[in-house]
Amino acid sequence: MPVIRNLGRAASQLLQSSGCGCGVSLVPVRAIGVSPRQVASDASFHSVTFSESDHPRVLITGGLGQLGVGLAKLLRKRFGKNNVILSDIRKPADNVFYSGPFIFADILDYKNLREIVVNNRITWLFHYSALLSAVGEANVPLARAVNITGLHNILDIAAEHNLRLFVPSTIGAFGPTSPRDPTPDLCIQRPRTIYGVSKVHAELMGEYYHYRYGLDFRCLRYPGIISADSQPGGGTTDYAVQIFHDAIKTGKFKCYLRPDTRLPMMYIDDCLKATLEVMEAPAEALTMRTYNISAMSFTPEELAQEVQKYVPELQVTYNVDQVRQAIADSWPMNFDDSNARRDWGWKHDYDLPELVTTMFSYLGSDSRIAQAN
Repeated sequence: MPVIRNLGRAASQLLQSSGCGCGVSLVPVRAIGVSPRQVASDASFHSVTFSESDHPRVLITGGLGQLGVGLAKLLRKRFGKNNVILSDIRKPADNVFYSGPFIFADILDYKNLREIVVNNRITWLFHYSALLSAVGEANVPLARAVNITGLHNILDIAAEHNLRLFVPSTIGAFGPTSPRDPTPDLCIQRPRTIYGVSKVHAELMGEYYHYRYGLDFRCLRYPGIISADSQPGGGTTDYAVQIFHDAIKTGKFKCYLRPDTRLPMMYIDDCLKATLEVMEAPAEALTMRTYNISAMSFTPEELAQEVQKYVPELQVTYNVDQVRQAIADSWPMNFDDSNARRDWGWKHDYDLPELVTTMFSYLGSDSRIAQAN
């Protein structure tokens, strides 16, 4: 059992660090292996439909990351506070704990997950637990356990209990041989990070469970997500969050990507809106299980120019991190999300100017910004 002990120690070290702030949570490794269950070979599952008076019962795994808390707030407003359960393995802040139901849930504990789904009559599940690219590359065995073994647990439970399941994917699911400008929904995918590989695996497994067992699996490939509520966590697209904090605090920003590195981005409100919309879309309207979604695409230089409209004295320098630059160079420059716009009416609200204005409205109470305004 030395591998499991080593993984457990690695998980503890990661959890005791400052945290990634990247929208998903780390989970500890209790056991790695095949859970004692099997989906019947003749199974045929269909998700539950809901009337206006019969709201879904929702579970969000990895809920203390960048997206989980915001999604819970949105869903509670729509479906009622007690119909949305946030879960994680970490202790939540008081404002999160008292805002609605919260429970401990380890995605590697299959039995515990089943109990949660059964005891709380869950009908929708949003699976946000995963290790992102930078953390995953630093500990591939842990990323494999969390991102793949954990996903298998979720898939089997969702199929067994007729859940409507959402699993996010990412621009990281593409690789250097994928078309980059634009990147369509269906094309070659050969990512070079364990995070990207695990997300391609999730897309294909979800599609397989849909066609083999009738599982109502839905997935969106997120671009880089920008939020004022979370700190940057060292990800490849996190420069687009860091620049706002540095502009306010010091007036100096050092970017680790080249100034001309174009990547698709999205403000968090658009991301959460798209997630709810695809989950509420009629099943017959969906022509695929995994969709690209996009809002804007910009370079560090373009973002800096927009930020300098608020902080004219902002000094921007470029010190390229070759590892993150190589990752960015393998990712899409623009997403083709025409299928999402056609099938379920996806439409973004935030372009680059609106994004910058909104970020400073949350972060820019500092005298530096007030003077610029």
